[in-house]
Parts: sequence; structure tokens; C-alpha cells
Amino acid sequence: MSILDRYVVRAILGSVMLVLAVFLVLGGLFAFISQQGDIGIGHYTLLDALWFTLLNMPQQAYQLLPITAMMGSLLGLGALARGSEIVVLRATGMSVARLAGAALIAAALLIGLEAVVGEFVAPQLQEAANQQRAFSQFGTISFGGGTGAWVRDGDLILNVARQSSSRQFGGMQVFQLSSAHQLLAVGHATRATAAGHDRWLLDHYTASHFTGDRVTVRAPGRKVLHSDLSASFLGFTVQDPEQMTLRSLWQLIGYLHTNSLDAGQYEFAFWSRIARIVAIAFAVLLAVP
Repeated sequence: MSILDRYVVRAILGSVMLVLAVFLVLGGLFAFISQQGDIGIGHYTLLDALWFTLLNMPQQAYQLLPITAMMGSLLGLGALARGSEIVVLRATGMSVARLAGAALIAAALLIGLEAVVGEFVAPQLQEAANQQRAFSQFGTISFGGGTGAWVRDGDLILNVARQSSSRQFGGMQVFQLSSAHQLLAVGHATRATAAGHDRWLLDHYTASHFTGDRVTVRAPGRKVLHSDLSASFLGFTVQDPEQMTLRSLWQLIGYLHTNSLDAGQYEFAFWSRIARIVAIAFAVLLAVP
């Protein structure tokens, strides 16, 4: 890459970063304002809301980067055109194709940044932000220690074991009660995966059903458990498909297909993330004309 190419790349990247910074400040301000209604719930304070906003900024940057790439490229190349620098570049022998190639180099760097933020930075920080907010608002629920979290949803009592990833837990125990608060069944899954607003996928699920003086044992298998607790108390483990990593989406899509379950929303989210990353190259190229 020549000095002229680096000059064009630097002009584009500088403008993109400036536009992104402006958008992040505005987005962070609106996100912080939206948290004001939650302040005072449990131990959720103004400082917690500010910290929640800061931890969510990488996710905002991931979502905003394609549009800021186009705007920043227009500003960067526009500034070169206003100062007649592009005329000088063309006079030195730089063709339009080479100028577009320099723009694509900038796009490749932005695509790399988008991939790193979307796969390794934003999901983890957003998970930490949601976890911190949940701990502050629901102080009576604990997700640490060996016993995990105990929660109740109607006639179900769930014991969720330690968290192994953003959407998976090391296991789950399910206690089913009757309307008279009698124990009807006890089940255990070696792994529990949150798969939507009110649905859990339980792997290697075994259950013992109590009917009178008899105990019926269910053979190990897979089970779909419907529980509203995934959205209310354990909401930070149930991510929007748009906020999941490509690797997690791919694994979940394969899991759903294997079990003949609908994976439409996750497939849409998967290809949307691919399109968002690829769109950066086209967004930068749009500034060249």
C-alpha cells in the first residue's frame, strides 16, 4: 500500500470514527434517559444506569457501523474533493479504480473491527450489563454458588445451575407441583438453553413422576420447557437473536433443525449479521462517485 493509498484510507477512517463517536454520544444519552424509569427498583441506582449505558455502547457501535461507514466515507472523500486533493491524486496517476481500491482497504479494516466487536466484545459486555442490572433490581435472586438460582413460575419451581455461556447453563432441575402444592414430578437436565422469549431447551432430561404410590421414570431425552421466568427474572440469559454472535446462532440453528424445531428467526438474524458486515464495503464504495 503506497503513501497515497494510506492517505485516502486515513481520511476515510478518521471521518468514520468521528461520525461514530457523535452517534455513540447521542445513542448513549438516549439509552441513559431510557433507564431512568428503572432507577429505584431494588438497588438499581443512577450510577448503575450509567454503567449499564456504557457497557452497552459496543453493541450500539456494532449496529451503527454500516451507516456511519457510509456517512464517514462521504465526509472523508468529500473533504478531499473540496480541497482539490482528489484532483491532485488523479494528476499523479491514481485511477478511479485505484481510489476505489483504497476505499475498499478502509472498508476491510472496518469490517474487521465490526467482526471483532460483534463476536468478542459487544455480546460479553452487554451480557455483563444485563447481569449487573438484574442483580441490582432482583437482589433476592442469586446466580452464584453451587446451588444456582431458585425461581418459581406458577406450578413450576426451577433450579438453574451455573452459567456456562451467554444462553446456556450447566443444568436445570424442574419441580412440578399440583394446585394443592403436592409434588407431581422432579426432572433434571444436564444442560439448559434459553431459546426464545418463554422457551427452554433441556438436554438429557430425565424425570420421575409421582402418582399415588407409584413412581414413573422418564428415559433421558430432550424436552422443551415453557416458562415466563426466562423473560422476567432470567431475562439477561435470553438474548435477542439480533444480539447473539454468529457462532452461537449457527450452533442454535443446527440444534433446532436436529430437533425439528422452528429456527426461522435465528436464521434471519444469522444472515442479517452477515449482510450487516458485508454492507460496510458497499457503503464505503458509495462514497467514491
